[in-house]
Amino acid sequence: MLPLAAFTVAFGLAFGVAAVHQGVNDWEAILMSSFVFAAPSQFAALEMWHSPLPLFALAVTTLAIHTRHMLMSAALYPWLQPLPKRQQLAMVVFLTDSNWAMALGEYQRGERNLGILLGGGVVLWSAWVVGTIIGLAFGEGITDPGRFGLDVIMLCFLLMIVVSGNPRAVMILPWLAASTSALMAYWWLPPYLHVIVGAVTGGMVAILLPERWFRVRVL
Repeated sequence: MLPLAAFTVAFGLAFGVAAVHQGVNDWEAILMSSFVFAAPSQFAALEMWHSPLPLFALAVTTLAIHTRHMLMSAALYPWLQPLPKRQQLAMVVFLTDSNWAMALGEYQRGERNLGILLGGGVVLWSAWVVGTIIGLAFGEGITDPGRFGLDVIMLCFLLMIVVSGNPRAVMILPWLAASTSALMAYWWLPPYLHVIVGAVTGGMVAILLPERWFRVRVL
């Protein structure tokens, strides 16, 4: 996770810069990165950051963005199930798309040491908080963080994880359904609902596929 952590610092820097330009206090931004630790919902929160805070809208938006975590944690259940409940919860506090994808890939290859999941999450959390602090310190001098391409770093990493995991050819259909429906929802539905629409559509297509299709060899 260390190479990705370097990019996470840059991504956290972008959040710190955005927080400065939105008028968020430094301590508020640092607490948000420390306790929320969720880049998409943090950036979404900045768009609604005004007085009085729309707490209900913030809660609903955060829930919509992170519904995928229900599926992610369900996929980890066979791995986490032997642990006491408090340890299971401690693990998922640091759950991100990146360490989930890497850990699940290792699990499918026979790895049973949960250190790769927890350690990866701790490394990314540390990088995110450090990046936020740097962004807050130097935010006034960066006017357009988007021009550095920070918004595509995580997408490229997840794509690499998916492809390197030798996916089965049949999974192209759920992926295509999820991406198409999510894109349409992004255009025509209220903000952030595309996350739910894509996840539900892709999952339903996978469920409805005949079982014999899943015997197809890897790509």
